[in-house]
Amino acid sequence: MELILKQDVENLGFKDDIVTVKNGYGRNYLIPQGQAVMATPSAKKVLAETLKQRAFKEKKVIDEANTTAEALSGLEIKIASKVGAGDKLFGSVNNIDLAAALQKEGHEIDKRYINVIGGNVKRLGKYDAVIRLHREVTVDLPFEVVAEA
Repeated sequence: MELILKQDVENLGFKDDIVTVKNGYGRNYLIPQGQAVMATPSAKKVLAETLKQRAFKEKKVIDEANTTAEALSGLEIKIASKVGAGDKLFGSVNNIDLAAALQKEGHEIDKRYINVIGGNVKRLGKYDAVIRLHREVTVDLPFEVVAEA
């Protein structure tokens, strides 16, 4: 079943993408939730015209995302956390903690757009995260989890 997404759907696609999903997922979840519509020929024509008109406006947004990406790539993020025996953390470090650290550096990024590679961090060390600033602009952000003084 082909659908046109009306909003970003995690692990599926971005707004205005044409995706193929199983019939039950589309019919019972995406369409009733208002996240997608059927990809009929007329809907595809309307989508193509909308994308053509939006392309010019989106160029400015992509340029802003690229400048933010350049600023983020130069950052060295260190997150302090309580440590137990060895190098195990009390709790874990996740995208929420990384968003807070970025906010302290002056970059306001929503936690939903930050993906810590490997899930939650439970040990000291260096890790990577991927930040999606735009559908076409992503940044690999290395960060380090250090022991709290």
